[in-house]
Amino acid sequence: MKRRHLQPEIDSKRAERSLCEALLALRSVEEAQAFLDDLCTPAEREAMRDRWSVVPHLIAGEPYWQIHDATAVSITTIGRVARCLEQGAGGYALIAQRTQAKARPARGNGAVRKAAAPSRRSAGTTARRAGS
Repeated sequence: MKRRHLQPEIDSKRAERSLCEALLALRSVEEAQAFLDDLCTPAEREAMRDRWSVVPHLIAGEPYWQIHDATAVSITTIGRVARCLEQGAGGYALIAQRTQAKARPARGNGAVRKAAAPSRRSAGTTARRAGS
């Protein structure tokens, strides 16, 4: 985080709330894409896409190496997202549950599984996979 030498007119909590309210005002995927285009750099959007793309895999309990192979997202990023699913504020799980409910009819109680613990691959497994 960079240091600011000037005091902003609006405090960071109010600014963050204003950003959240702006997100809530979006009415379509196209509006969200336009807002993200204006708000974020391409690298920031890529980082958010990477994080979001691993959530369903983690919820399904897939091992990290398999998620990496499917998404090309780094193991470090996968681990960070998994930690947020386990210990975070609940945002990933909440939105994953809501988007899954929209995508298919609700079944059961709709509970979202917690992310699997990190998978430790042996050197032999890594060598075999590299030789394939």
